[in-house]
Amino acid sequence: MPTITLSAYQNQYRFIVLCLIALLIHDSAGHDWPLHGRDYNDQRFSPLTQINEINVNQLGLAWSYEMKTHRGLQATPIMVNGVLYVTGTWGKVAAIDAQSGERLWEFDPEVPGKWGRYGCCDAVNRGVAYWDGYVYVASFDGRLIALNAETGAVIWEVDTIDSTAPYTSTGAPRIVKDKILIGNAGADYGVRGYISAYHAKSGKLEWRFFTVPGNPQKPFEHPELEIAAKTWKGSKWWQMGGGGTVWDSMTYDAELDLLYFGVGNGSPWPQAIRSPEGGDNLFLSSIVAVDPDSGEMSWFYQTTPGESLDFTATQNMILADLTVGGKRRKVLMQAPKNGFFYILDRSTGKVISAENYVTVNWASHIDALSGRPIGQKVYGADLEVTRPSPAGGHNWQPMAYNPITKLVYIPARESAGIFALSQDWIKKRDIPIRQNWWNIGVDWGKYTELTENASTDVPSKDFGFLGAWDPIKSSYSWTHRHTNLINGGVLTTAGNLVMQGGGDGILRAHQAETGEVLWAQDLQIGMLAPPISYAIGNKQYIAILAGWGGAAIASGNSGVLKGGKLHNSGKLFVFHLGGKKNVPSQLKEAKKLSYPPEIDMTADSVKAGASTYMEYCSLCHGPRAVSSGVIPDLRMISNSTHQRFQQIVLKGELEALGMPNFSDLLNSEDVKSVHHYIIHRIREDLSK
Repeated sequence: MPTITLSAYQNQYRFIVLCLIALLIHDSAGHDWPLHGRDYNDQRFSPLTQINEINVNQLGLAWSYEMKTHRGLQATPIMVNGVLYVTGTWGKVAAIDAQSGERLWEFDPEVPGKWGRYGCCDAVNRGVAYWDGYVYVASFDGRLIALNAETGAVIWEVDTIDSTAPYTSTGAPRIVKDKILIGNAGADYGVRGYISAYHAKSGKLEWRFFTVPGNPQKPFEHPELEIAAKTWKGSKWWQMGGGGTVWDSMTYDAELDLLYFGVGNGSPWPQAIRSPEGGDNLFLSSIVAVDPDSGEMSWFYQTTPGESLDFTATQNMILADLTVGGKRRKVLMQAPKNGFFYILDRSTGKVISAENYVTVNWASHIDALSGRPIGQKVYGADLEVTRPSPAGGHNWQPMAYNPITKLVYIPARESAGIFALSQDWIKKRDIPIRQNWWNIGVDWGKYTELTENASTDVPSKDFGFLGAWDPIKSSYSWTHRHTNLINGGVLTTAGNLVMQGGGDGILRAHQAETGEVLWAQDLQIGMLAPPISYAIGNKQYIAILAGWGGAAIASGNSGVLKGGKLHNSGKLFVFHLGGKKNVPSQLKEAKKLSYPPEIDMTADSVKAGASTYMEYCSLCHGPRAVSSGVIPDLRMISNSTHQRFQQIVLKGELEALGMPNFSDLLNSEDVKSVHHYIIHRIREDLSK
């Protein structure tokens, strides 16, 4: 007879108590995952308990589904009535039997490959919305498409953007009442942000809320812009776009009948360029609450007035009821890029608390009465280190809240960035506006010099971590440090678990109260997306997309793909207790550097190519031509590609594969110098 220790009895007793608490908190079984955050609270909490802290070590793979892409996967799967609806790159949709993994249908919006040029951070998509037999998806080129949930057939389609501007759509649509909500991306390329509401059945535009004002000489589209226009000063910002895109977070409070959405960064980044006489620049980096029927604003709160560091407030928002100072409060919680964790009264937008959850040097603290940052720094011509970096202390990867442990689980990062104002602006008080390309207003020359002089072999001091944040104490209960800076979103469950996929390819289950790793599975593919949990019959499942990419395409050789020894063949993985399937191998033969063609080139040409490469190529192909492994590594191109280099870049030979045509921005001499720089980098690395 096995020996049962007292601690085992205590663990089982504690777990039974937790299950009883879960039943008291949630009166539904929670078998489906019908909304982006499972329910409108966006807590990403599953009340299911079959998979729990006691038996999670028995978790095994039930099945996997090939997503047919080597680029980033970021979607939250939606599970309704036994069917998983999941998106891949470009806004492609797959409907899959949630029990067997059988493909039911697939839909391809057929986005032109040239549109990949307009995405700051890969051709990603964060999921669908489901409502009354309809599945809604936003294609990467800005179309909102309603599909028949049973067949995948198109019911209606609308273009949500001005197709002559470099907009993209990467976020998941949200359904509120009979309306489908969608925003857009593209602030870094010089667009003007807004959120749109369409009738869910017909696709008719019901209302649109612009997040920054347009030309003040023209009538405002809605009254809120009169307030905003007074906070933009001293420049024709509307010619630069202004930014403020609503590219991800939205959630709905059914009790208060308020829709909340987060607003992104300014365009260009430095306020000194777009609003040189100051001002808050509303509604950049703000949380905005509106009436979902009319789009009329109820309140707003700006996290970063006069935003200059790409500090978006588009990170997911969690609704909860918390006891603060002995009083029960209806709150909204957000950990935006700027490094402060905010708790707002969700009926008024008033700040209840705001404390930094990572290292912050752009401000000293948030004033308790006004909610404004104190000691906010103004960045200028000198290259300065900023914390957090433009990647943020927390980015789009969703955090989760467990109402039993009362902890928020943040996929956070300690990261430093650099900032220097554009030399064009410093010398001429003007910057050239480039059509359909980055207009962020920074000093690319200094960025290039810094990058070229830095050793890629020196490990970064930045790191990612999963942190269990106590919103009442404003401190971490525990943290788990990752080897990667960028990691996936989070799920928490009534089984006293927290689950997260790592950029290192490992899916982990943590004990929710202590952070102890109870189970881990190496999927051999870096993860960005958050897991979900659902049940069919009497069996609980965990599902997660694995596919490295997104902003990581510009992160250089991060080691996630083991120096090119692993494929990045994106997959949907589904687990249950006792699963016996083997994780498919991602091993491949690593490519090696080979000697490039002998070409005469000068040091000046290589230097010019380094600067041009940094500004136009490093975003996808990595700094110093060291790829993350998602996009081809240009140090390993074939001889035929060397011969066709000009045609590829200037004539769009590979445009259908997502390699854009740059003939409107670069000339033959520019491309020649970039080619010289790449050859220089190959020779440099071969000589080591």
